[in-house]
Amino acid sequence: MTSRVAVLLLCLLLPAAARAAPNPSDFAFHQHPGDQVPTNVALRDATGRTVRLSEELAGRPAILVLGYLHCPNLCGLVRDDVFHALSQSGLRPDQYSLIVLSIDPAETSQDAATAKREDLARYPLPGANAAWHYLTGPGSSLHQIAEAVGFRYRYDPLLKQFLHPAGLVFLAPTGRISGYLLGVGYTPGDLALGVTRAGSGGIERAATPILLLCFHFDPTTGRYTLAITKVLQLAGLLTVLTVGTLIVLAFRGERRR
Repeated sequence: MTSRVAVLLLCLLLPAAARAAPNPSDFAFHQHPGDQVPTNVALRDATGRTVRLSEELAGRPAILVLGYLHCPNLCGLVRDDVFHALSQSGLRPDQYSLIVLSIDPAETSQDAATAKREDLARYPLPGANAAWHYLTGPGSSLHQIAEAVGFRYRYDPLLKQFLHPAGLVFLAPTGRISGYLLGVGYTPGDLALGVTRAGSGGIERAATPILLLCFHFDPTTGRYTLAITKVLQLAGLLTVLTVGTLIVLAFRGERRR
């Protein structure tokens, strides 16, 4: 686990004073390895064309990335981690489909096209344009897919943000759930193994739960954010407590001698 993942995991520590904060455990991934994802629901691709998930799978294993394109928190980091790992995984874009699915029914095909264009500019992998699919759709279609993979989310109209977990879902070419990668900090080997297993129809057991949410409440500002400063404060406090404990133990040992 990288230090960045450790820092992000610490961001889940919600202040006790944040009474308005939701219960994070209500929004963890509920993993359903082996279940079938509905592949015939109507979605829209980045050109505005109505498509089915089965078309985007195109007989290949898939990496499903759920989030939303105007996310102010983790969604961009999740995609960047996926692209970085893919670029070093040895996988060719013709070996998999990458499906970035927005959970926000208000996002449009133009939003998807903009996100795809920007991501391809940062990670210009040969063949990625044909293999990376950025999809939007009506709320009913999005809910069906999210429910099938156990991705629970909620929109806060006051803060204009979605509360949702972070992670990836591997799909077999038929749309069957092959496995999960939770949190962030994916390695090239993680993605290569997940795609290879999904391509052969293998089903991985449920991953170790990691509760990393794309939402955080800061009572001092009244907003949900990734409270990195609090993580640093907590790390500093833990360091002080550890050093203090070692000093006390050493002093007591000296007195006994």
